[in-house]
Amino acid sequence: MATRLLYLAAFFLFRLPLSFSEGDASSMESVPDLQKQMYTVLEGYPCVRLLNLSGEIGCANPGRDKVVAPIVRFSNSTRLTWPSAVVLSVDEMEGFFKRVSNDLDFAQNVGGVLVESVSSSQKILGLSPDQKFPQAKFSPYQNISYEWNPLGAGIMWNSYQFPVFLLSVSSSLSVQKLSASNEKREKAYTAHVAEFDLVMQTTKSGTRDSQSCIEEQTCLPLGGYSVWSSLPPMNASQSDQSKGVILAVASMDSASFFRDKSLGAESSVSGLIALLVAVDALSHVDGLANSSRQLVFLFLTGEAWGYLGSRRFLHELDLHSDSVSGLNETSIEMVLEVGSVGKGLNQGAKKFYAHTARASSVINETLNALKQAGDSLDSNQITISPASTANPGIPPSSLMAFLRKNSQTPGVILEDFDTAFTNNFYHSHLDDLSNINASSVADAATIIARTLYVLASGKNLSNSALGTVNVNESLVQELMGCLLSCEPGLSCALVKSYISPSTACPSHYAGVLLGEPSSTPYPSDVDDTSRFLWNFLADKTSIWRQNVSSACSGNCTNEGEVCIKAETDKKGVCVISTTRYVPAYSTRLKFESGSWKVLPPNSSDPMGMADPVWTESNWDLIGLRAYTVQDSMYDHFVLLVGVSITVLAYVAIVTTRTFITKALKRD
Repeated sequence: MATRLLYLAAFFLFRLPLSFSEGDASSMESVPDLQKQMYTVLEGYPCVRLLNLSGEIGCANPGRDKVVAPIVRFSNSTRLTWPSAVVLSVDEMEGFFKRVSNDLDFAQNVGGVLVESVSSSQKILGLSPDQKFPQAKFSPYQNISYEWNPLGAGIMWNSYQFPVFLLSVSSSLSVQKLSASNEKREKAYTAHVAEFDLVMQTTKSGTRDSQSCIEEQTCLPLGGYSVWSSLPPMNASQSDQSKGVILAVASMDSASFFRDKSLGAESSVSGLIALLVAVDALSHVDGLANSSRQLVFLFLTGEAWGYLGSRRFLHELDLHSDSVSGLNETSIEMVLEVGSVGKGLNQGAKKFYAHTARASSVINETLNALKQAGDSLDSNQITISPASTANPGIPPSSLMAFLRKNSQTPGVILEDFDTAFTNNFYHSHLDDLSNINASSVADAATIIARTLYVLASGKNLSNSALGTVNVNESLVQELMGCLLSCEPGLSCALVKSYISPSTACPSHYAGVLLGEPSSTPYPSDVDDTSRFLWNFLADKTSIWRQNVSSACSGNCTNEGEVCIKAETDKKGVCVISTTRYVPAYSTRLKFESGSWKVLPPNSSDPMGMADPVWTESNWDLIGLRAYTVQDSMYDHFVLLVGVSITVLAYVAIVTTRTFITKALKRD
């Protein structure tokens, strides 16, 4: 009887399904092969932990360990009864994260979040995780309740105690299958789970704000390197420039909920491309050396995080540092900023708006120059209008930093909107190449180039004279492909003719400042976009080829020369150009003795008082994968069966031994 029970138990146990098929098992020849069978590596873009003086925002694992949770599909009626890896579509993001903030019972059972990529068939009407008035605390006016960004949900400014990833297209399909399988096998003994490895150093060390994490060196300050260049080159040895400066400004960085998916096509890069193309057009114009004003082009990074670039630039001017040698604040007669210009096309017509802070003779001169530039295009489909007087002031822009520093600074911003953003994806990962129009960017570039030409000349010019300033429309397309897509991305021929990029896929998140800030940083400490801009501008604004002195690999010996294209396979070239890097980081930070220090607030610096001092947590590795686990009750059942088999085997052995002993005695 005991032997029969043993046979039945063993038969039942070994009839249970195995994890791998016979074909899978036979194909495994090493540990990596086994791991491939067990785990599905998921490709994605993380939301990471950022900190300021008040606390933290963003996402991270809640502790020191990885998070493992079953994959479930979210719906508005979803009730989580245990920690789960929640799968969201993009159009569910805003509602989900608002629910997390308002429903603590729901939030405590969110183990992690997987956001699907948008498929080609999906139509998302809008998503902006930023605020309705972005960076309102830096506004030069009092009405900060105004809604420049009506779709702003503000969800990127909250702190989430769970990991969040934006999945790639292929990984989105994989996770959809896994979540569907979990729904079908709700009462099965196995489940598909996601494993999140998003452990932040600030979480491990308990440094929950910028002050403490900088002291413990568990974070780095947000920032990078801005770039400026003059056309024609300045005589850097002359500290007192006789010419007034027209400063043309654009931002090169953006932000989004997901760190490495911050393209900012409309919010910033459309203006960046327009100004770059305008620089190229002006570089072919003769006679700028004899103009009455000096043209200076400034490309700022860190603007999405407290206007780090513009505030640091102004601070460096106050310090008369090497990074701004040849410039001084008093020489700046006009600031002309190029904002969002990629959506100017509206029902066949192109409309741009000039936003100003106040009235002055220089501003009126600039508005007239913009009108003259628009009229010279010989198209009644392009209009440039003053922004509505009902606006409380200028929209969120770098000009705000200039005005907070000096309220009398003359400034104009060219935008493609009047009273509110037309960009429905402001600071969203969806603000990509499909969100802008190349024709609109090209027309904006022409308007900017001709306006700057008029302002530099200091007089009205005929349409025939302005007609000599023409932009290269193919350059617009080329720059859009290089800076806003992965194919070709930063591996495009234009970028590779100047630098050796570290990656193909661009992202315009400001990043963190590596090493000691310098006006001549190591190339490894500067991101791809800034290095490309520096080389491109140094080339376009340089004195012509006959003045090129020699080949180079880093530095040039003659005064006023810089070495461009040093990273390429060919030797670099020394050219005469006034092109410089300017470190971009908080004015409340100082690097000394090999580490960062937070400076006390200065009551004479209102922007410094409002500075949040943004930092990014360090981390070791970031990973995301999925695999199948057995239910713990099933594990207990298998253990019980195993113990039962052992007990039965022991009983069977004892019974058999007793039976044999009795049989031998009987014989």
